[in-house]
Amino acid sequence: MGLKFSIICGLFELMLLTLFGVLVKYGERALPPSQRESRPDVNKSAKVHVHADPDNDVPIFYPFFQDVNVIVFMGVGFLMTFLKKYGYSGVGYNFFIAALLSQWGAIINGCFNQIYINGKDHIEIGIRNLISAEFAAVTVLISFGVVLGKVSRLQLLVIGILEIVFYGVNNLIAVKYLKYSDVGGSVVIHIFAAYFGLALSWVMYDENVLDNHNEGSSYHSDLSAMIGTVFLWLLWPSFNAALLPPDCVAQHRAIINTYFSLTASCVTVFALSPIFQRSGGKWKLSMVHVQNATLAGGVAVGTTSDMFLTPFGALLIGCIAGALSTVGCSYLTSFFAKSLKIHDTCGVHNLHGIPGIFGGIAGSVVTALAEVDSYGYEGLFSVWSARAPKMNSTEYWELKNMGVKFNVGDQRTASVQAGYQVAGILVTIVVSIFGGIVTGSIVKRKIFDPPSEEQLFNDEDFWELPQKHVEGYENID
Repeated sequence: MGLKFSIICGLFELMLLTLFGVLVKYGERALPPSQRESRPDVNKSAKVHVHADPDNDVPIFYPFFQDVNVIVFMGVGFLMTFLKKYGYSGVGYNFFIAALLSQWGAIINGCFNQIYINGKDHIEIGIRNLISAEFAAVTVLISFGVVLGKVSRLQLLVIGILEIVFYGVNNLIAVKYLKYSDVGGSVVIHIFAAYFGLALSWVMYDENVLDNHNEGSSYHSDLSAMIGTVFLWLLWPSFNAALLPPDCVAQHRAIINTYFSLTASCVTVFALSPIFQRSGGKWKLSMVHVQNATLAGGVAVGTTSDMFLTPFGALLIGCIAGALSTVGCSYLTSFFAKSLKIHDTCGVHNLHGIPGIFGGIAGSVVTALAEVDSYGYEGLFSVWSARAPKMNSTEYWELKNMGVKFNVGDQRTASVQAGYQVAGILVTIVVSIFGGIVTGSIVKRKIFDPPSEEQLFNDEDFWELPQKHVEGYENID
């Protein structure tokens, strides 16, 4: 098993090396002035150079990139360490997959967005492209949570490679054809990842996973997972605001809306969890609820984060998302496993699927109510590019005469744009489920070394475990 994985992983990295050598170049910010397509202009009042690619400024975007880095490599990784005998794999495979698929994500995103849509003959890489590549990788990591402990590292490698392709196709449909607003990824990241993972789990379903003695947490593994939760909670505003223009008021709204939504979901979970965990006259908190549902506000507000939601709206979305996620953790996970034959190890559907759908619907409602008075013309067209006027239309010339700056759009009304927001949810669910079924049908074959019943949720056959017998590894309860 180990040799087969090493060979395939090595060959794939060689392929990535070749693709980077042939297709990928630095963006203009990384080039000397003489090599830039657009020479820098001089802002005399500030006595600085203003280049053609301000969206990739290191002082502006690198802090966001680092926050996303911590979310992907540390936040998600440690959140997956709750299984008592699968901590090495939870954080280790997360580290490996994130590093590999950030490279693959950069290629797939570049091929679709720069080569296919914009007609370039190469892929340019800047700081924002790195963030987009990590968004692609984190989508796979979320899906990984559904099958955590039930797939071999070779299966995980193949799942990641294929899922990035389906993710790229869904993003292409969103950007080129539907043109809906989803800056924080409630739809394109969270819904896609959840239903891809659920479809994958359904195809690969094995009754041996039910009531497996290794599937469970310990006091220390749950504490380790809480480290991941806290990092995710702290840095989620950066995740939702990272790709917005730095000089745009929408970025301020995204940070404020996300923060308040997260606070509301956290408080809601602490209020509701003891009600659902009431047993023997005692009202106890569930660590599963706290680890997951407290983050639901960040997921749900993703679509609306840059919209004129108001702080009240952000709090409302957070409260509802936290409640929905807590109910899902309490009832839906076991129902899915026993009745629908969909085993969801991390409860991804409760944290990403349900809040993602709710967030997408909330986005369509806010879109339908969007008015120029709240955003201004430039702000309105920045959030929904398709609402800008068509070329040479009456509205086009009116706004040009008013001095409004905008790119040509499809001249959609608020209600039409809201319909496209809903269409984005439906298309994403269809593409993700189809991709999960196809991928699961491939990787469940024996050639990809699926784990045996004894190896489920267990590091022992796959990692060197120091002092396992001395530490009582085999008797962890």
